Amino acid sequence: MQMDPVLVESAVVFAMVISVHMAVWNQLSWCCIALAVQAFYVQHKWDRLLRTGAAVFQFRPSANSGVLPASMVLPLLGLALRGRCVSVGNVYMERFAMVITVIGMMLALFLSLIALGITRPVPTNTCVIAGIASSAILYTVKQTLTVSEVIEVLEVLLIFVYLSLILLYLLPRCFTPGEALLILGGISFIINQLIKRSLVSSGNANSDPLPYFLPVAVLGLVLLGIFFAVLFVFMESETWSASLFFHTMTAVLGLGLLVPWLSLLTQHHPVTWLIHFITESNTRLWLIGFWAALLLLAIAVVMHQNSHRSGGSKKHQASTTVRKYFHLLTVLTFAPGLALDRPLLHLSAVACLSVLLFLEFVRYFRIRPLGPPLRHLLTLFLDERDSGPLILTHIYLLLGVALPIWLSPGNCTPKGGLGGASGLVPYAGVLAVGVGDTVASIFGSTVGEIRWPGTKKTFEGTATSVFAQIIAVVVFLIADSSINLNASYSWVVGSITMVAMLEAYTSQIDNLLLPLYLYILLLL
Repeated sequence: MQMDPVLVESAVVFAMVISVHMAVWNQLSWCCIALAVQAFYVQHKWDRLLRTGAAVFQFRPSANSGVLPASMVLPLLGLALRGRCVSVGNVYMERFAMVITVIGMMLALFLSLIALGITRPVPTNTCVIAGIASSAILYTVKQTLTVSEVIEVLEVLLIFVYLSLILLYLLPRCFTPGEALLILGGISFIINQLIKRSLVSSGNANSDPLPYFLPVAVLGLVLLGIFFAVLFVFMESETWSASLFFHTMTAVLGLGLLVPWLSLLTQHHPVTWLIHFITESNTRLWLIGFWAALLLLAIAVVMHQNSHRSGGSKKHQASTTVRKYFHLLTVLTFAPGLALDRPLLHLSAVACLSVLLFLEFVRYFRIRPLGPPLRHLLTLFLDERDSGPLILTHIYLLLGVALPIWLSPGNCTPKGGLGGASGLVPYAGVLAVGVGDTVASIFGSTVGEIRWPGTKKTFEGTATSVFAQIIAVVVFLIADSSINLNASYSWVVGSITMVAMLEAYTSQIDNLLLPLYLYILLLL
């Protein structure tokens, strides 16, 4: 009998949900379990809508809706972070983590409401289950959050609604419903936090400016993308005049809005602070030089592969092994930064994300002089997940390895650093995507013979993935003296195994989903 991969994926997610609640239990835990149950039922309604073409927007084909795994990320992240903050006695961050949990629940309930509202005939049983789960969540929220925290949740939900209406219309076939929930929900939360901090305080000269660069960059890129997506509906984007206007407006946005905004938030001039930050130690200069060499190597790989294609080869797409070269380069980029200088890696990842998204805008809008060449060079590396107007897989790769660094619970870290499995939290992206996904893909496609039921993934690929991540953990233990697993080896191996099973069965963007789940499990 053919096994449904969606059911196995759901079983793995439920196993991770139970694992989190075995370690952390509070008044919102029952709500998370109820949310998971209703998301499981609603996921099937979304899958039916996608198969029949009855969904409101055009979502990414050749994938299930992914509602269950995406719905649980933010709630579980909030619960894990709250447990960490309780252990160090940080009351403010404890409340903040509860808000994150509730925001994740409300976004998931909103997505469920859309599915139930457009499904015909009305799914009575699913509506009853969703109604019970929603009632339990709303009642618990009423008893748990203050009025100001509830308002913050509603603000994020409002931003999410408008952002979804705009971006899902402008970017058809780029996301599944689950991916849209995860990505647009995260962007909405970041924008709300930036606005809140800008209104509440004008900054503190003694505070660290580093955390402000990511939200300002995200907001600037979202504004830039939406503005030109709407503008180029009414005018031609491929002319030199349009390209000049694009570059001019980008400079105006950066220098006229983002730089002053950063100055207001940090009480430092960003350029002066950056120069001082980079030149603070010789290690940072050596790291930047090393990363520049890796960048040149990546460009050489792209040019080499395209030279073969233009030389008459009939091969139109890069092989899986060639695409995994970039995963290897990512490991070589992030591993030294994690061991030697995490603040520099944090800032460099923000800069890299900004550059990659800007170049994707240039490619998508055909902005001269780089737009047409980028279109030609990058088509070789497309895979089935790049079915929309944007090429996002390389950006997801960067996000996957960078998110555990950006989400590092600095305010909830004990003086001696995170102990046990939590010491591996910043390495979650490198382990899950850089090592695990790469090894699974290469070994599975070359020597794999035993396939997991219902999928193209192989048992050999998953087994070597787990083994390679365990070896990587040993290497990180040797290279990074701040990691001390104590007696948590079994938890690390179990977490890696569950995430590897999720990789074998999920049809979502694994570069984004796997690091987040491994981050949550290791944070416990």
